[in-house]
Amino acid sequence: MVGTENTRLVVLRGNSASGKSSVAAGIRNCFDCGLAWVEQDNLRRIVLRERDRPGAANIGLIDLTARYALEAGYHVVVEGILYADHYGKMLARLRADHRSVTHGYYLHVPFEQTLARHATKPIAHEVSEPHLREWYRELDLLPGDIETVIEADSTLTDTVDRIMLDAGLAGLLTLEH
Repeated sequence: MVGTENTRLVVLRGNSASGKSSVAAGIRNCFDCGLAWVEQDNLRRIVLRERDRPGAANIGLIDLTARYALEAGYHVVVEGILYADHYGKMLARLRADHRSVTHGYYLHVPFEQTLARHATKPIAHEVSEPHLREWYRELDLLPGDIETVIEADSTLTDTVDRIMLDAGLAGLLTLEH
């Protein structure tokens, strides 16, 4: 078992440019401290500098980082594309081992909208439309109906507020500050 009876685990998944990082940052900004943001892109691309593939080292590093933060008493947001076939088993074990509340969300944004959003990113010149099209997976949900799908028409504020309420994080803010 991992974490405490009070820790919250949020798994935030979706395609590139679906808003995952913005939502994770929004949740993080609600806390002065006490919430760890375990970002797939940072651990995979920056720390390990590896490609996303089944069995890659970043899968274990994401798991270990989330577990370590939960054990240290942090609430955790695990965020990334996190393809179901590459990360599903690890996420299922993490969810099963977590002692407290775990919520999963999938940000569902149509490809054309992700393409438009991607054009505004600093890395837009590094990643082409064919790359985005190759990476895009329509509703790549984890098995077992364990994720709430949030559609593209949900505003950033509404999405952050919903996750904060659903996961019980909103009620913890007054307790931790």
